[in-house]
Amino acid sequence: QVQLEESGGGLVQAGGSLRLSCAVSGRTFSSYDMAWFRQAPGKERESVAAISRNAVSRYYKDSMKGRFTVSRDNAKNTVYLQMNSLKPEDMAVYYCAAGAVGFFGASYYLKADSYNYWGQGTQVTVSS
Repeated sequence: QVQLEESGGGLVQAGGSLRLSCAVSGRTFSSYDMAWFRQAPGKERESVAAISRNAVSRYYKDSMKGRFTVSRDNAKNTVYLQMNSLKPEDMAVYYCAAGAVGFFGASYYLKADSYNYWGQGTQVTVSS
């Protein structure tokens, strides 16, 4: 059983930064491709960023490019999401997910159905 636990969420002013972490346990972390998704109240879940198991490939939703950076440390079984220049519209619950996407492109890496395991989420609140 794979378990994911997000941390690092909180309250930040617009323009500020947060770094989310997702610790993975239960299986070999380096065998999983990882992604971040988010869901705001009353809205559908949307993709944020994804990273391949060897960190060679990284993908971002267009609106996050240049502001968010996804990374991973396979020695620490952890994936990160660095979020800069936060906006009120970034406020949401952020979820990390693990799966075996493989050699497919961005459309698969940024699709929720590509991932089998999910964390409980961490709240990010951005004040204007």
